[in-house]
Amino acid sequence: MADFPIRKIVTQIEEIRHEGGADAATPRLRGAIAAIVANPFAGQYEPDLQSAMDDLKPLGLMMTDRLIAALGGREGIDGYGKGAIVGEAGEAEHGAMWHVPGGYSMRERLGESRAIVPSAMKVGAMGAALDVPLGHINAAYVRSHFDAVTVAVPDGPRAGEILFILAMAKGPRIHSRMGGLEVWQVKGEDGLR
Repeated sequence: MADFPIRKIVTQIEEIRHEGGADAATPRLRGAIAAIVANPFAGQYEPDLQSAMDDLKPLGLMMTDRLIAALGGREGIDGYGKGAIVGEAGEAEHGAMWHVPGGYSMRERLGESRAIVPSAMKVGAMGAALDVPLGHINAAYVRSHFDAVTVAVPDGPRAGEILFILAMAKGPRIHSRMGGLEVWQVKGEDGLR
């Protein structure tokens, strides 16, 4: 059993009212939560990392609950994404441990959510930023929800840490007008359309 003690949790919420045009009738909320944890695999090669995903599930659920609360509740959350920045003594595969606990935690708490959870990860120095991709929770082809939220924590991840991130949004990009599948056309059958 791998241990991932938390050093710090950071939550950020953005309220976007306009993007150069008129104010939106409803501002868009975009948020992210990041947890900086110790990396038990830093500085070594571990051939079997998959069991660590189970060890991270409680962290994923806790972060999901906190982010939903910070966004004012589940109602209206229709976009999500996840990411990880691994400190210099780790490897990108350590960030991949977040795929199951991050994605499935959001799906469990958000209810119906069939689309793949967009993801990004990298190895980075302390203070590195990551653009966490966002997509619609039920249909990956909804262009109005293609977006990203930038996350950076000035004092992390340190070399022996990982910064795990979850991101969510309420509503499409402000003034979205690039066509494609619209939210009202989503069938939610296969996670694509």
